[in-house]
Amino acid sequence: MAVLPILITGDPVLHSRANDVTVFDAELRRLVADMFETMDVAPGVGLAAPQVGRDIRVFVYGWTDDDGTEWRGTAVNPELWITPSVPAEPDEDDDSEGCLSVPGERFPLQRSPRAILRAFDVDGAPFEIEADGWLARIFQHEYDHLDGVLYVDRLEQRFAKPAAKAIRKSGWGEPGLSWLPGEDALDA
Repeated sequence: MAVLPILITGDPVLHSRANDVTVFDAELRRLVADMFETMDVAPGVGLAAPQVGRDIRVFVYGWTDDDGTEWRGTAVNPELWITPSVPAEPDEDDDSEGCLSVPGERFPLQRSPRAILRAFDVDGAPFEIEADGWLARIFQHEYDHLDGVLYVDRLEQRFAKPAAKAIRKSGWGEPGLSWLPGEDALDA
């Protein structure tokens, strides 16, 4: 396994819809293993293939809930069904979200409290997970990456402006920028 560089906002692969996976093979399994290694070292709770420069519809996730249940897996060619959220102001603590492609920044974003993920695992076996709370948020965040959407693209205006300012101040927003977890000192 290898730790892969994580692209920073501005790279075209992060802002375009990813392509469906058509072959479930050793190359896909190797990519997924490398994505898990990268996510764990970063550290993060999810990582989508476009974040490591691959324009395919794959994400990995790894999170332990308050009951101690570990949620760890791979979603290939996922479909995501969400329960509409009740319009409300995002809570700056409970709804705070970050992204490995916008390292070190966190902003509140309201997400649906429930989601159903239908996907294939790395071997091509279909599965379905009904998620709520933080796991539903992780699925929505990672799924957005596969459609070329970063969480900062969804922020309300009062948070979008400071996010855009932070991105400009960091010199991000152009192609070719990345960071390597475990080597670069970026706060993800």
